[in-house]
Amino acid sequence: MIPKLETRRLLLRGLREDDFAAYARFLADPEVVRYISGSPVSRTDAWRSLAVMIGHWTLRGYGMWGVERKSDGTFVGRVGLWNPEGWPGLEVGWTLGREFWGQGYATEAGRAALDFAFLTQDISRLISVIDVDNLASQRVAERLGETRGEQRVIEYQGKSFTTDVWSISREDWARRR
Repeated sequence: MIPKLETRRLLLRGLREDDFAAYARFLADPEVVRYISGSPVSRTDAWRSLAVMIGHWTLRGYGMWGVERKSDGTFVGRVGLWNPEGWPGLEVGWTLGREFWGQGYATEAGRAALDFAFLTQDISRLISVIDVDNLASQRVAERLGETRGEQRVIEYQGKSFTTDVWSISREDWARRR
Protein backbone atom coordinates (compact mmCIF):
# COMPACT_ATOMS: atom_id res chain seq x y z
CA MET A 1 0.00 0.00 0.00
CA ILE A 2 2.95 2.36 0.52
CA PRO A 3 4.38 3.36 -2.84
CA LYS A 4 8.12 3.33 -3.42
CA LEU A 5 9.81 6.42 -4.79
CA GLU A 6 13.30 6.55 -6.24
CA THR A 7 15.67 9.44 -6.62
CA ARG A 8 19.17 9.40 -8.04
CA ARG A 9 20.70 8.21 -4.74
CA LEU A 10 17.77 7.22 -2.54
CA LEU A 11 14.89 4.80 -2.21
CA LEU A 12 11.84 6.00 -0.29
CA ARG A 13 9.90 2.97 0.94
CA GLY A 14 7.67 1.95 3.78
CA LEU A 15 9.18 2.00 7.25
CA ARG A 16 9.90 -1.50 8.55
CA GLU A 17 10.60 -3.21 11.83
CA ASP A 18 14.21 -3.77 10.80
CA ASP A 19 14.63 0.04 10.62
CA PHE A 20 13.91 0.28 14.34
CA ALA A 21 17.44 0.00 15.77
CA ALA A 22 18.70 2.89 13.62
CA TYR A 23 15.45 4.83 14.04
CA ALA A 24 15.65 4.57 17.84
CA ARG A 25 19.32 5.61 17.75
CA PHE A 26 18.49 8.68 15.66
CA LEU A 27 15.67 9.72 18.01
CA ALA A 28 17.93 9.23 21.04
CA ASP A 29 20.45 11.72 19.62
CA PRO A 30 19.88 15.14 21.28
CA GLU A 31 21.01 16.98 18.14
CA VAL A 32 18.63 15.07 15.86
CA VAL A 33 15.56 15.71 18.04
CA ARG A 34 16.53 19.16 19.27
CA TYR A 35 13.81 20.87 17.19
CA ILE A 36 11.35 17.96 17.11
CA SER A 37 10.84 16.76 20.66
CA GLY A 38 13.33 18.95 22.50
CA SER A 39 14.98 16.00 24.24
CA PRO A 40 16.10 12.45 23.44
CA VAL A 41 13.34 9.92 22.85
CA SER A 42 13.35 6.63 24.77
CA ARG A 43 13.38 3.32 22.86
CA THR A 44 9.80 2.70 23.96
CA ASP A 45 8.67 6.08 22.63
CA ALA A 46 10.72 5.58 19.46
CA TRP A 47 8.80 2.33 18.91
CA ARG A 48 5.53 4.21 19.34
CA SER A 49 6.74 6.89 16.93
CA LEU A 50 7.62 4.27 14.31
CA ALA A 51 4.16 2.69 14.72
CA VAL A 52 2.49 6.11 14.38
CA MET A 53 4.46 6.84 11.20
CA ILE A 54 3.38 3.51 9.70
CA GLY A 55 -0.23 3.94 10.86
CA HIS A 56 -0.44 7.42 9.33
CA TRP A 57 -0.49 5.73 5.91
CA THR A 58 -3.61 3.77 6.85
CA LEU A 59 -5.40 6.77 8.33
CA ARG A 60 -4.48 9.38 5.72
CA GLY A 61 -3.35 7.47 2.62
CA TYR A 62 0.07 9.12 2.76
CA GLY A 63 2.85 9.39 5.32
CA MET A 64 6.53 9.18 6.04
CA TRP A 65 8.81 6.91 4.07
CA GLY A 66 11.90 5.18 5.32
CA VAL A 67 14.81 6.59 3.32
CA GLU A 68 17.43 4.13 2.20
CA ARG A 69 20.68 4.94 0.43
CA LYS A 70 20.65 2.95 -2.82
CA SER A 71 24.40 2.44 -2.95
CA ASP A 72 24.51 0.27 0.18
CA GLY A 73 20.96 -0.10 1.56
CA THR A 74 21.71 2.01 4.65
CA PHE A 75 18.66 3.47 6.43
CA VAL A 76 19.26 7.23 6.68
CA GLY A 77 16.00 8.49 8.19
CA ARG A 78 12.39 9.37 7.47
CA VAL A 79 11.02 11.83 4.96
CA GLY A 80 7.49 12.33 3.79
CA LEU A 81 4.06 13.67 4.47
CA TRP A 82 2.63 14.41 7.90
CA ASN A 83 -0.76 15.73 8.90
CA PRO A 84 -1.85 14.65 12.39
CA GLU A 85 -5.03 15.92 13.98
CA GLY A 86 -4.88 19.67 14.57
CA TRP A 87 -1.87 20.27 12.30
CA PRO A 88 -1.90 23.48 10.23
CA GLY A 89 -1.93 21.56 6.92
CA LEU A 90 -0.32 18.80 4.92
CA GLU A 91 3.37 18.93 5.71
CA VAL A 92 6.46 17.64 3.98
CA GLY A 93 9.00 16.86 6.69
CA TRP A 94 12.35 15.18 7.21
CA THR A 95 14.41 13.67 10.01
CA LEU A 96 17.76 12.10 9.21
CA GLY A 97 20.44 10.54 11.36
CA ARG A 98 23.15 13.07 12.15
CA GLU A 99 25.80 11.18 10.17
CA PHE A 100 23.70 11.80 7.04
CA TRP A 101 23.36 15.57 7.43
CA GLY A 102 24.97 17.89 4.90
CA GLN A 103 24.86 15.42 2.01
CA GLY A 104 21.73 16.72 0.28
CA TYR A 105 19.61 13.71 1.25
CA ALA A 106 16.85 15.74 2.96
CA THR A 107 16.44 17.96 -0.09
CA GLU A 108 16.56 15.05 -2.53
CA ALA A 109 14.02 12.96 -0.63
CA GLY A 110 11.95 16.02 0.29
CA ARG A 111 11.61 16.95 -3.37
CA ALA A 112 10.35 13.44 -4.18
CA ALA A 113 7.82 13.64 -1.33
CA LEU A 114 6.73 17.13 -2.39
CA ASP A 115 6.19 15.96 -5.98
CA PHE A 116 4.23 12.93 -4.73
CA ALA A 117 1.98 15.19 -2.62
CA PHE A 118 1.11 17.55 -5.46
CA LEU A 119 0.63 14.69 -7.92
CA THR A 120 -1.65 12.62 -5.67
CA GLN A 121 -3.40 15.01 -3.26
CA ASP A 122 -5.99 17.68 -3.97
CA ILE A 123 -4.15 20.48 -2.16
CA SER A 124 -3.41 24.09 -3.03
CA ARG A 125 -0.27 24.29 -0.88
CA LEU A 126 2.15 22.12 1.04
CA ILE A 127 3.78 23.26 4.27
CA SER A 128 6.81 22.55 6.44
CA VAL A 129 6.55 23.39 10.14
CA ILE A 130 10.07 24.41 11.17
CA ASP A 131 11.39 25.61 14.52
CA VAL A 132 12.48 29.24 14.25
CA ASP A 133 16.04 28.30 15.27
CA ASN A 134 16.42 25.31 12.92
CA LEU A 135 18.54 26.94 10.22
CA ALA A 136 19.46 23.68 8.48
CA SER A 137 15.80 22.75 7.90
CA GLN A 138 15.06 26.29 6.79
CA ARG A 139 17.73 25.90 4.10
CA VAL A 140 16.15 22.61 2.96
CA ALA A 141 12.74 24.33 2.76
CA GLU A 142 14.25 27.11 0.64
CA ARG A 143 15.85 24.57 -1.72
CA LEU A 144 12.42 22.92 -2.07
CA GLY A 145 10.99 26.28 -3.14
CA GLU A 146 9.13 26.99 0.08
CA THR A 147 8.90 30.46 1.58
CA ARG A 148 8.61 31.43 5.23
CA GLY A 149 5.10 32.32 6.33
CA GLU A 150 3.26 32.86 9.56
CA GLN A 151 4.75 32.04 12.94
CA ARG A 152 2.83 29.57 15.13
CA VAL A 153 3.26 27.88 18.45
CA ILE A 154 2.90 24.14 17.86
CA GLU A 155 2.03 21.72 20.64
CA TYR A 156 3.76 18.41 20.09
CA GLN A 157 4.17 15.57 22.59
CA GLY A 158 3.20 17.85 25.46
CA LYS A 159 5.71 20.58 24.60
CA SER A 160 5.35 23.93 22.86
CA PHE A 161 7.58 24.98 19.98
CA THR A 162 7.69 28.36 18.23
CA THR A 163 7.73 27.58 14.53
CA ASP A 164 7.54 29.20 11.16
CA VAL A 165 5.12 27.68 8.68
CA TRP A 166 6.95 27.48 5.37
CA SER A 167 4.93 26.71 2.25
CA ILE A 168 4.85 26.27 -1.48
CA SER A 169 1.73 26.68 -3.60
CA ARG A 170 0.71 24.23 -6.30
CA GLU A 171 1.32 27.00 -8.86
CA ASP A 172 4.85 27.72 -7.62
CA TRP A 173 5.60 23.99 -7.54
CA ALA A 174 4.37 23.58 -11.13
CA ARG A 175 6.52 26.52 -12.30
CA ARG A 176 9.63 25.00 -10.69
CA ARG A 177 9.15 21.60 -12.35
